[in-house]
Amino acid sequence: MTTVIRAASAIAAPTDGQAAAVLLAGRASRACLAEARISPDAVGALINVGVYREHNTFEPAVGALVQKEVGINLDYLAHPVAGAAFSFDLMNGACGVLNAVQVAQAMLLTGSTERVLITAADVHPGGRAELDDDYPYADLGAALLLERSATADGGFGPVRTAGSDEDSATAGYLPTAGMGAGGRARITVRRDHGFAEQLLDLAVDTAAEYARTEGLDLRRTLVVSSRPTADFAQRLAGRLGLPESSVLAPDAPDGAEGLPHTAAPILGYLRAVDQGLPADVDQILFVAVGAGPSAVCVSYRPQDR
Repeated sequence: MTTVIRAASAIAAPTDGQAAAVLLAGRASRACLAEARISPDAVGALINVGVYREHNTFEPAVGALVQKEVGINLDYLAHPVAGAAFSFDLMNGACGVLNAVQVAQAMLLTGSTERVLITAADVHPGGRAELDDDYPYADLGAALLLERSATADGGFGPVRTAGSDEDSATAGYLPTAGMGAGGRARITVRRDHGFAEQLLDLAVDTAAEYARTEGLDLRRTLVVSSRPTADFAQRLAGRLGLPESSVLAPDAPDGAEGLPHTAAPILGYLRAVDQGLPADVDQILFVAVGAGPSAVCVSYRPQDR
């Protein structure tokens, strides 16, 4: 039995109003479930990994709000088919989606549920990322539906995590002591000099070690990475000794301004599927790096390979 991707979707925020993380995650989730042709009640667990949200909302758990927005098993006692679903937040910045894949693998392996929905939506606390020139990320949402496969062909490999003893050169936080009356619409994203090199070094080391440990041939692999900087894919390809076409770090969808953050692995997967894997590529290697500094790496082999 393996864990496979059943469906995925990504949605940019509307350009004519305020963005809302719960609504974006909900729209992406409904599109994902529609693609899979399953009802919301077929989902047993929802893991939300988005970090930035309107008004800096942290309670209640955004995952529970997304579950309500999507309509996933809201009253399992009254539902004609007995069952329960639960949701929770798992926040680790750009690495969150891949951390959630690791948790989902454990849940699916033990039979705790048949399907897990991962949501990743980030919006500027003020509701419009394009109005803040110093905020680097795009307002967008994405969803990834995972399920158990009855066969051993394809699916995710083991998830590997890595870190560094260095002080993190990038972080996002709300300085509550000095936020003032408008603090709910503000956020600080710190990017020190050398943050890109720190993340690049960690991505290279993590991907190379994963390939050695798992016996992956990077020449037959499409690397899908997070995108902390606009040129990250090109620089990562050069350091790994791969052609630029072998590393994909996605743009935000539909012309949205800013870089993808937590949704980047899902966006990268969608881009890879849309353009089609070359005949000489056997698998995808997801690599995400972010604040901590931390890194997560996992392989994925489509079932038709």
